[in-house]
Amino acid sequence: ELGFGTGLNHPYFPATVKRLTVVDPEDLMPKRVAQRIAAAHFPVERAKLSAEHLPFEDNKFDCAVSTFTLCTIPDATAALREVRRVLKPGGSLLFLEHGLSGEPSVAKWQRRLDPIQRVIGRGCRLTRRIDQLISEAGLEIARLDRYEIGGMPKTHSTMYRGTALARK
Repeated sequence: ELGFGTGLNHPYFPATVKRLTVVDPEDLMPKRVAQRIAAAHFPVERAKLSAEHLPFEDNKFDCAVSTFTLCTIPDATAALREVRRVLKPGGSLLFLEHGLSGEPSVAKWQRRLDPIQRVIGRGCRLTRRIDQLISEAGLEIARLDRYEIGGMPKTHSTMYRGTALARK
């Protein structure tokens, strides 16, 4: 899992998961993270690092997960290339991310607000085309849902959810 954060995804991993390796350059809320890891039904290995340089051998993982992470990784393309490298052939990247709107007027405001968002959002960018980044990294998008979350400003509500495959 890229961008483990406080471990909010833990309850949603299926019982078929045998082991989880997580990478995150931050160490947020260490007590809460420790509790969530202790409650996991599988062993969790943590690495405090950014995803641009993963210290794992090629073709190691069956699946990678990225949830609200690609907006903050400084070089998201490099991180996604690393994901492709460490995924087994046919392995999956499951992603849920926010990014650039397809509406020109909203995208214009996202570009205006992006410098401010980077400061207040700890590096978060509003203007990334998540599907494009994934494809440019050599992953094949198998499923993509783009939608808006209601009740949020349009500049922050464009979502990209889907699955990409490592074809080697």
